[in-house]
Amino acid sequence: MKICMVGEGAFARKHLDAIERIDDVEVVSICGGVQEVVNSVASERGIPHVTLDLNEALTQPGVEAAILASPTPIHAAQATQVLRAGKHVLVEIPMADTLADSQALVNLAAETGLVAMVDHVRRFNPSHQWIHNKIIAGELAIQQMDVQTYFFRRTNTNAKGEPRSWTDHLLWHHACHTVDLFQYQTGGVAEAVTALQGPIHPDLGIAMDMAIGLKSASGAICTLSLSFNNEGPFGTFFRYICDEGTFVANYDDLFTGDGEQIDVNDVAVSSDGIELADREFFAAIREGREPNSSLAQGLDAMVTLDRLEQALGVRNTARV
Repeated sequence: MKICMVGEGAFARKHLDAIERIDDVEVVSICGGVQEVVNSVASERGIPHVTLDLNEALTQPGVEAAILASPTPIHAAQATQVLRAGKHVLVEIPMADTLADSQALVNLAAETGLVAMVDHVRRFNPSHQWIHNKIIAGELAIQQMDVQTYFFRRTNTNAKGEPRSWTDHLLWHHACHTVDLFQYQTGGVAEAVTALQGPIHPDLGIAMDMAIGLKSASGAICTLSLSFNNEGPFGTFFRYICDEGTFVANYDDLFTGDGEQIDVNDVAVSSDGIELADREFFAAIREGREPNSSLAQGLDAMVTLDRLEQALGVRNTARV
């Protein structure tokens, strides 16, 4: 299967690492925004075609699909372009940064019949898959998810500390992970939502701290704290407080509430959530089926993010 990679930043490279471990998939083109950086990534990875023009990448011989690891503000436009070109698409989260654009993408995907997936990677991390399997088997029920998403980003930089040409967003990007995961684990759209945010950064134009609350139909709650002001360990840390035990998930690793590590090696064919998401995308294309975390399935998270934005009563403008 021949695909094109769109983006040259930290997450594009994570997808390229994953694809190197997947048989019968070849990245034949990379499309990015900064020529020097795109050239460097292509040279390092042996990708034969380099361009800053997405249409040129999509029309390379044999290309069937694209993975979008580009800046959030252009996800919707690029995903639309890929689908209209008749190619399958995997979009890094969020699929868009408004509910209206998300709904339009879902409608277009249904119209084309192509495989269209959003990379809600938490669904695929072995740690969260282990919890999900226990829930489906009736062995666990969530009482509360307590989640912390912490970074130190008082300047406009990416996960590698490199300068960004766009501004990240706590609600429409980082909260999106947890909102989707909570709804996936509890089986439906949150019935109640609350949201608070701290002061808007004078230069970045975004809130640097946020607190979110969700409640499911079952009565389970989620408390989510997010910050770009945190000096300390970076990342997202999930505590599942269940009727039968407490569990702490840190990306692909899982621990009991007392800190004992749980072996999740048998959950899936890989321990890397990004690789597992990519494998699901390619398998869905080959099998002609809807993938787990399709755009249609991801729409519920966007509905809830829109409600949270309304609860905040203000639309941060940096992402527009």
